[in-house]
Amino acid sequence: MASEAATHSDTVDPIHQFHINNLVDFGQIGHSTFAFTNSALFMAITVMLIVGFMMLSTRGRGLVPGRMQNVTEMFYEFTANMLREAAGSEGMRFFPFVFTLFSFILVANLIGMVPYFFTVTAHIVITGALALLVMAIVVGYGFSKHGFGFLKLFVPDEVPGLILPMIVAIEILSFISRPVSLSIRLFANMLAGHITLKVFAGFIISLSTFGVIGWAGAVLPFLMVVALTALEILVAVLQAYVFAILTCMYLNDALHPSH
Repeated sequence: MASEAATHSDTVDPIHQFHINNLVDFGQIGHSTFAFTNSALFMAITVMLIVGFMMLSTRGRGLVPGRMQNVTEMFYEFTANMLREAAGSEGMRFFPFVFTLFSFILVANLIGMVPYFFTVTAHIVITGALALLVMAIVVGYGFSKHGFGFLKLFVPDEVPGLILPMIVAIEILSFISRPVSLSIRLFANMLAGHITLKVFAGFIISLSTFGVIGWAGAVLPFLMVVALTALEILVAVLQAYVFAILTCMYLNDALHPSH
């Protein structure tokens, strides 16, 4: 009886889907447990799906592409055009990074739409790590190519000297806030969407316990779940695109720091 109650609680609880569980414990490191978690599992699945699809779609490359090869080429061109438009032709040196980042976030978002699967991008530690990686590459490449000239990024051209210190401070604050906004935007959208879906799904389960009248009342929440699922799929694709296009714009600052 207690186990049935716990199962029902897990089904209705909208936060339970985000719990990180240890699948394999490897021991203690200090006061922390070193383990292979469900989050790590789904990140590995995401990478394997991407690599597997790319290998299958490009294995028999031909002048007349098949369906899988056509999808891969369209995705390649879409990412390349996005990078060229944001950072110019010089930005294509970052294409492998942007393509990998875009693919990972997109597939991870879509995998999270499958019932009972885990959404790794609904965790701030994952999106924060990706955002910090982007900014580390921007800063690292900016200084390696331009030296201290990279700091021109914070000094807009033709700004009166009287207000220049204030503008520089605003530019620095804006730059520092980039990884915060980049990570929170993706995390918050995926988290909120999945919680909303789970809440309406919980309404369906709760109403179904009232028999025929309950099933009739569950029609509206069911329709909401269908509509929200379609919307959440759109959000999953859109948020992957937003993360990638902002990454391209930040990389443009590393390539061309002068305003």
